[in-house]
Amino acid sequence: MAVTLGMGRKLLRVMAALVLPSFATVGAAAASAPGFTPGSPNVAVADPAVPRPAGRSCVVPLFNGTQFTDFSNHPYTYAPPAGCGRAWSKVVLEADFAVTAGRQFDRTASLWLGGANIYFGTTQEPSSTVAPSWHIERDVSDFASLLANPQTGQAILGNIVDSTYTGVISGSARLVFYPANVLAPKVDAPDAVFPLSDGTAGGPVTLNTGTDTLSRTLTLPTNVERAYVDVFAQGQGGDEFWYSCVPDEFADQLQSCGGGSFRETEVSIDGQAAGVAPVYPWIFTGGIDPYMWRPTPGVQTLNFLPYRVDLTPFASMLNDGSPHTIALTVTGAHGYFAVTGNLFVYQDHGRKQLTGALTANTLQGQAPNAVIGNTVTDTNGIVGGGVTTNASRTFRTSGYVDTSHGRITTDVQQTVAFANTQNFTIDATQYVQAIDQNTTVNSTTKTRQGPLGIGTTSTATYAFPLTAKFAYTFDADGNIVTSPSQVTQGFTRHVAKKLGALTLYRSDVDNHISTSDTLAFTDNAVTGHSNQASTQSFRFSDNLGSCYGRDVVTTTGTLTSATDGGGCAGGRNRLLWFTHPDGSPDTSRTEDPGAF
Repeated sequence: MAVTLGMGRKLLRVMAALVLPSFATVGAAAASAPGFTPGSPNVAVADPAVPRPAGRSCVVPLFNGTQFTDFSNHPYTYAPPAGCGRAWSKVVLEADFAVTAGRQFDRTASLWLGGANIYFGTTQEPSSTVAPSWHIERDVSDFASLLANPQTGQAILGNIVDSTYTGVISGSARLVFYPANVLAPKVDAPDAVFPLSDGTAGGPVTLNTGTDTLSRTLTLPTNVERAYVDVFAQGQGGDEFWYSCVPDEFADQLQSCGGGSFRETEVSIDGQAAGVAPVYPWIFTGGIDPYMWRPTPGVQTLNFLPYRVDLTPFASMLNDGSPHTIALTVTGAHGYFAVTGNLFVYQDHGRKQLTGALTANTLQGQAPNAVIGNTVTDTNGIVGGGVTTNASRTFRTSGYVDTSHGRITTDVQQTVAFANTQNFTIDATQYVQAIDQNTTVNSTTKTRQGPLGIGTTSTATYAFPLTAKFAYTFDADGNIVTSPSQVTQGFTRHVAKKLGALTLYRSDVDNHISTSDTLAFTDNAVTGHSNQASTQSFRFSDNLGSCYGRDVVTTTGTLTSATDGGGCAGGRNRLLWFTHPDGSPDTSRTEDPGAF
């Protein structure tokens, strides 16, 4: 007969509570980050720090040494830096977090300013003997218009500290400003940012179902030339392991979560579909098997990257002076997703009112439907086979605005595809679930100024590959004996920008981690683990000479090695100060399709 794994399936979450023009040489011109010590159990990631321009900087603290012991929000105030003017080449958010040794879940952390999200991520879990600490950085130069004026903000990091959950989380955060100079000119930042968040203080919005909506009605400037929305969609609760779910009709037989595995965020303007943001399969440090993520967490686990949707073809609609509703929905949400976003706009400083038209939108009317395949078999209680889920949409949005410097036409063509294959082996001796998933984006954006203007073409491809295998073995009485798990997770991003046939900029990001561990059980309780090992490899390069490579290897919960310069000339990491080696959205002139 088939084995019932109600308790085993819950381990995916329950095990979280176990007591367990100048180059910046990375680590030199960049701000200090925690060093690497072989044998250390502290957090070790291969991600690059944010590169900085040479020269002086000004630091504005947001909060310092704040303890997070409950679910109250922690407000702070901000004022622009004194002594650094209002023209900045770069602004970087830095934050340091730590949690005391003991028992504690991973927690979601987010920072807000003027209602806008400036950081979103999760925390590292501690163990009874390890009190982890970690450092995060984010390029927040796009928020320069917001940072030019005093603001209020808040840190949201809900936590419980009691006799059971003893880990106390603490943190500090600050903004670092780099004044513009001849070698590092003023950042080409958006002119305004409009938060898509929970109220004026900020906060993510909970979307429980695919019909729930985060919507904000805004009256925008009437001279918008370009518009982008950065989207975060984090699976929580029943959606934390959304990539492992199957359609409802198979959930009981396969002893898995229902609701299917397809998730996708859609952006709409006044009810009209305007763009698509794929959902990244972040895995938190308590996910599946907590030992797999000690000391190296999953891709972006501590510091999520938003996905940027280009709304420029719709600029003419936004410029009519009327209120417009920008909305986000998550297809397939099944209790629940925490969602937020920021709308960035560039304005024409030579004209107060722009006119134009939306000339094409083939996304409207294309439902985000998934095709399900079923090879599940059940022979005398022995279940095998699997479920496939595939979805793909190809669409085009196009429009123009008549500006003070001529007509600017923007044409966006994208294919967003999702594929998830899950195979199962379920009998009296084992439960095995193997997942092979990938989300891909292929995007081409063409812009042209004036009837005879030279066109700019920007291409971008993304891939979010995930393979995971988790299993349980049972004794003759049906008790769990072992639970081996393996995960490989990746993020790749390739962008290129051309002026006619001339390549202006090209960059490549590849971030991958492979990790494994085996839990041991006695009387269905975890009593130990073995064979923990992980490798994270991060690579970045561009056509201007930037190169970054780092490989981090761990075994038995400690750092084995951290090697820099992989794939780089002379084995040396070199980053131009204006690059985005982490793969975050970039509105600088290097990548932005609307800027020369």
